[in-house]
Amino acid sequence: MTSNEEAIECTRKCIERGEDISLCFINCVIGDELLLEARKWIDVFKDLTMKVSKLYGFTNVLFSREFGSFIRDPRLHLRKKLFIYTHDLHRGRLKPEDYGPRAAAALRTSLRTNLRTLYQNWAFMGIIYNLYRDGVYVVYPEYKVLSLERSGKQRLRWIPPNLVLDIPGIGSLSFFIEVPRPLAWEDSSDLRESWKLYTALRPDIMVYGGRVMDIVDINSNPPIKKPDIIIECKELIDWYARIRDVRGPLAKPLTAEEWRNLWIQGLWDGLADVLGVTRREAIEEVKKRKGIRLNEVKIVELYRSVYNPKEMILISKYGVPNEIRRQLEGHDIIVIDNVGFDIDALSE
Repeated sequence: MTSNEEAIECTRKCIERGEDISLCFINCVIGDELLLEARKWIDVFKDLTMKVSKLYGFTNVLFSREFGSFIRDPRLHLRKKLFIYTHDLHRGRLKPEDYGPRAAAALRTSLRTNLRTLYQNWAFMGIIYNLYRDGVYVVYPEYKVLSLERSGKQRLRWIPPNLVLDIPGIGSLSFFIEVPRPLAWEDSSDLRESWKLYTALRPDIMVYGGRVMDIVDINSNPPIKKPDIIIECKELIDWYARIRDVRGPLAKPLTAEEWRNLWIQGLWDGLADVLGVTRREAIEEVKKRKGIRLNEVKIVELYRSVYNPKEMILISKYGVPNEIRRQLEGHDIIVIDNVGFDIDALSE
């Protein structure tokens, strides 16, 4: 990946060449090598998905629109991320020195997010691949369409599983990917009740023993039933050195009126941009709300502390330094590292 200065230089070169600026910029900033690596990851994931579908009889596997677009064609997907920036560049709304850093940041975020989702989904598929045996029964989904995304699933004010299996010799297991999620709401009382689900920490995978069809327990803290197992997946070689903001329980609740006002402000800001007038910062109020910066190791430990599962497992694509391993194991977190794309490593 390139620096801001290199991104600006890429922009100028692409303009001078008179080529498709978006594709030229992607080639310059991301490069063929990284895109080729992404395609290799995608091929491995698709191959495992086909194997799992054949074993369990899934007729289809559904992904989020974002992730589905990425695995169909990563280069084309990244090009979509540059559409507005490139349009503004052509209109003169953005200068090359503004376009370069913004467009490069959009590419980095999209690529990083989708590769993270890919590795998480691969790990999930690898786990259920290893759990398969004669006599296994898919309890849910009933129609053998496996969904690895959660769009719209909370509209009925419950959080259903992604998959429930009856496994001979083990019993029933219920899998939930990236939960908890917010529930649908209509007014301030609904929103106040559901707010803990907006701010709750969200591990990659939660597993419950038994047939669990809804994990919401709004009166408890955290507002879900206690999971038996939490699985966290790390795809970066230096994930333990990364830092990110955790707003979580520190975020002050919004009323329905505040939420609606922020939504309207967002619409107005979009209109203001098209008309070329001053852009207002619609989400400034949200940014003022409290948060805390933690490194990824502390966040994993926080998942363990807050949800208190019987077991917590960390799956790392790359090796984990001994010092980090000892720190995690000191918090009763099982570390499985150097996994790569070896599904046998997940059979432990």
